[in-house]
Amino acid sequence: MNSETMVRETPSLTAIDAIAHKHNVQPGAMIPILQEIQEAYGYVPPVAIQRIAENTGVPVSELYGIVTFYSQFRLQPLGKNHVKVCHGTACHLGGAERIAHSIEQVTGAKEGETSKDGLFTVERVACLGCCSLSPCITVNDQVHGQISPEATHKLMSQIKESEGVVESVKVG
Repeated sequence: MNSETMVRETPSLTAIDAIAHKHNVQPGAMIPILQEIQEAYGYVPPVAIQRIAENTGVPVSELYGIVTFYSQFRLQPLGKNHVKVCHGTACHLGGAERIAHSIEQVTGAKEGETSKDGLFTVERVACLGCCSLSPCITVNDQVHGQISPEATHKLMSQIKESEGVVESVKVG
């Protein structure tokens, strides 16, 4: 998913109803309904789960079960910049942990978290399929290969700077 799909900030019950009815509110359509909700909002808002349950008769607990079982679904909105850190074998051996630590130092977000300012969501992934470029990360689906912790630090800082975030410099 890219940031262009996160077009709606506040979930609309009318829009959620339309998505559920588009799939004929059949129990077997839960995954496509949830996928479409996530495509619209960038995540599956809790209000959407409740509304889908009301429309379909599928228990809320079952819907949460689906959303939490499949890694494709998120219950929290993504930050403006979605950073994926590859931890495949080649990237692991190439220093993926140091790359993740460098990202955390600049963004304040650990893997699996979104920064407090909402600029970054950092995700740990098993493999990005770019083993010849290890270690690598993606930022909003753009691959950055053979990246060092220093280059990662610089990249994250440049993104923050382009967003108008000014770093405070600690002296002493």
